Amino acid sequence: MAKIKPQALLQQSKKKKGPSQISASTIVLYGVVVILLVFFGLASYRHWIQRSRVIQKTREGLPIRKKLGAYDGSKKSEVPRYAIFNTSKGMITVELYKDGAPDVVNEFIDACHNGQFKGMQFHHVIKNFVIHGGDSKINGVTEDWTSKGRHYNQLDTSVKHDAFMMGTSKGKHGKEGFELVITTAPIPDLNEKLNVFGRVIRGEDVVQEIEEVDTDEHYRPKSSIGIIDVKLELKV
Repeated sequence: MAKIKPQALLQQSKKKKGPSQISASTIVLYGVVVILLVFFGLASYRHWIQRSRVIQKTREGLPIRKKLGAYDGSKKSEVPRYAIFNTSKGMITVELYKDGAPDVVNEFIDACHNGQFKGMQFHHVIKNFVIHGGDSKINGVTEDWTSKGRHYNQLDTSVKHDAFMMGTSKGKHGKEGFELVITTAPIPDLNEKLNVFGRVIRGEDVVQEIEEVDTDEHYRPKSSIGIIDVKLELKV
């Protein structure tokens, strides 16, 4: 049997070890590449998921709206469409006629932001006619109506002026002079007396409850009835 020389054995040993060294370095290299690909893949996935959510929210109109306290009157789309009155008798929701009476609606919104309606009292209540709130020291739109309130209790209902309309006295109002009138029956000369800028769409029963309170001979409520606060909303 032929003997193998030591040099030959050494060379054979190197040949056997060679492939295992190359294989290990290759595995390490491929491992690094795979880790990088996974990392960039996850980063891209998260980016597109976040972008898709932003697009979806934008389409659905879900971005947070500006607070109404920071209302910018220059943007018509952000003009509040509804006013919710919290009264001592309950809630009354009014749809604002921003297209039909834009100037009055803007003035009303400014008055809301200035807190003019907080604590406002309904100082005249005429059954089957109107409830009237504002500064009782001001000669309001109901001053001449109160003298003939009983006459208006028998209105011609065929006249096309609906009940539950909200208006204010004509002309510019002072700092504390924005008056509110809600009709409880059709009024023939409504447009002569008021700038109508809204209509009650919820809380008609609350208006009627206010209408039923006891009053003195001058149609002043015997008990205090007023507005606690007003909230403006884009939708209800």
